[in-house]
Amino acid sequence: MHVRDAMSPMVLTIGPTHTLRQAAKLMAERKIGAAVVLDPEADGPGILTERDVLEAVAQGQDPETEICSDHLTPDAVTAMPDWEIGRAAAAMVSGGFRHLVVCQDGEVVGILSVRDIVRVFSERGQLATT
Repeated sequence: MHVRDAMSPMVLTIGPTHTLRQAAKLMAERKIGAAVVLDPEADGPGILTERDVLEAVAQGQDPETEICSDHLTPDAVTAMPDWEIGRAAAAMVSGGFRHLVVCQDGEVVGILSVRDIVRVFSERGQLATT
């Protein structure tokens, strides 16, 4: 099974100057845990996750004024659509994150979450039940 089989091709993309409140609102509306941050000044995509927003709020920062570029993970780890799912899962585990931005030919084509991996294995009956 490949990343393309599990990834979501619908990706929330935001800019680096979106506030944390704006990003959180967009993620909540779509019921997703991450947004890809596209900055023309950056070498590649960044990623802002619900964990990044939570940490900022826990530190007492104002989500109305804090901007995404100050809280995102720059140079997000990316995967290719033809990667095996196991390779993507290993990258997530070793990096300690739950989302991979999927790129092909320099363009964002999807996002893969741990939930996506569990979903496709469950749908295919490849998760053991006890």
